[in-house]
Amino acid sequence: MLGACRWLALEAKYVDPVVEFYRDHLGVPVTSASDREVALDVGADTELRIRRPDGVPRGGLHTHYAFACPADSYDAWLDSLEADFDLQEVDFGGMRSLYFYDPEGNCIEIGSRKDDAGREEPTLSGIFEVVFEVEDLPTAETFYTDLGFDVVDRGDNRKRTRLTNGPFDIELWEPHLGLADARGGVHVDVGFEAKNPERAADSVAARVTSRETLDEGVRIRDPDGHYLTLLER
Repeated sequence: MLGACRWLALEAKYVDPVVEFYRDHLGVPVTSASDREVALDVGADTELRIRRPDGVPRGGLHTHYAFACPADSYDAWLDSLEADFDLQEVDFGGMRSLYFYDPEGNCIEIGSRKDDAGREEPTLSGIFEVVFEVEDLPTAETFYTDLGFDVVDRGDNRKRTRLTNGPFDIELWEPHLGLADARGGVHVDVGFEAKNPERAADSVAARVTSRETLDEGVRIRDPDGHYLTLLER
């Protein structure tokens, strides 16, 4: 069984200005720092990692991803950000999202969650969605459904598929511009929970392009070059 996202890494040519962007506009604190990356606390035991492009795995480029926020704090985020950004808003049947960009061209979404009530000031409660760019949609769908995700939506033009494991969604996009002219990320590096990381990795063992056992779980690379770290729950 798979679980929540625990971290997402983004690549930045110069780390400090990007870290300051997130601290200034989203108010997220630094939890750790090294010569290569800085980790930011984005709520719900989840980190956003800003990483230099000087090693493997790299962080994602032009990644579209979504922060969850309590429904009660969505309007506060809108008020906080609209003076500095040309925001785009979408209402997904009562669940509202706003979109804007960071200095590295990553499309940030902040989406309200009906089941996540909280304070009325701007608050984040983790990452609930990451978009991967893939070369062949049916092949990528099969990989992720075998890993343990379920398909919940497909685009009418077959350019995208949305999958979920419950608390965390992955969207697979063939190359195209989506909402807010976002693109799917390339060489995305993400960590999420798995009840049995080794067993989950075994389910796609014939198709991974690398596999490494870590102290905290198993890291695999999918056929499109995205790194997935399956973390022990």
